[in-house]
Amino acid sequence: MSYQRTIQSIYTDGACTGNPGPGGWGVVVYFSDGSIHEIGDASPKTTNNKMEMQAAIAALQFLKASGQTEPITLYTDSEYLINCVTKWVKTWKRKGWKKADGNPVLNQDLLEELDQLNSSQIKWQHVRGHAGNEGNERCDAIARAFADGKTPSLRQVSGINPFDAFLRTSTEAVVASVSDCNHESTIINKNTQDISALASEITMMDTSNHSTTLSHEELPREMRVVQLHNLVETLRIADEIAEKGYLITSSELADLMDVHASAVTSRGDQWRWRNWIVSRVRREGNQILWELERGDRIKDENDE
Repeated sequence: MSYQRTIQSIYTDGACTGNPGPGGWGVVVYFSDGSIHEIGDASPKTTNNKMEMQAAIAALQFLKASGQTEPITLYTDSEYLINCVTKWVKTWKRKGWKKADGNPVLNQDLLEELDQLNSSQIKWQHVRGHAGNEGNERCDAIARAFADGKTPSLRQVSGINPFDAFLRTSTEAVVASVSDCNHESTIINKNTQDISALASEITMMDTSNHSTTLSHEELPREMRVVQLHNLVETLRIADEIAEKGYLITSSELADLMDVHASAVTSRGDQWRWRNWIVSRVRREGNQILWELERGDRIKDENDE
């Protein structure tokens, strides 16, 4: 993933109803050309501190994926988060993740991930919450919407192309998909070129701060067929991972689901994705390992 825009600053915030309870987090990325990119997600049972950390993790993952080397300022209204990342984490690591009273440090997994992503490139800056700061207020609105079970409308930069996965599909796969599902006497190679040209045209349509995304129904039939082919292949891979008991990392799971890595780590220890129950198994070094198990088969076994 690479962006031609330069990230100038990032705002993050987390929210939780009940604490613990349903939570959400939000990130607003400001670019030097004035464009804005927003991301966020929800967690069914969490705490406010976890959501603050998850927002920062998502922000730093986004920065890392951009490949940018210029410094940025990360704004948060959580002094606790800033102290954890810039001060306390060094002592906690030295003491084996134990607090002064000997008890384990809470949220060690999130803190380790933050520590790994943090660098001298990031300037951590506290901003007073609910004081009219535009970036902070917007992050808060995104986080609270997700915590309330709503899906806010997020602004997205056009550099993140929803057709990237499609364009990476091999010509052979496209030809096979169209020929299997289309029995009309058409020239397959020409269809493939037309589809690729259309995808490129759609990519270039948006030069504003908001991306132009066609709904599934608005896409040409050939492109819908290709998307269906890719979906079936994804589900087949997930089934094989579950059947053979493979453990996969957060980034590998995110690739499988076609989501940002932060959308995986923010969902908790166990959740459902399509036909599978996704469970967090353990951490190995800097990686979290996940297991997939067919949810319908679990139900069938319980019924017996």
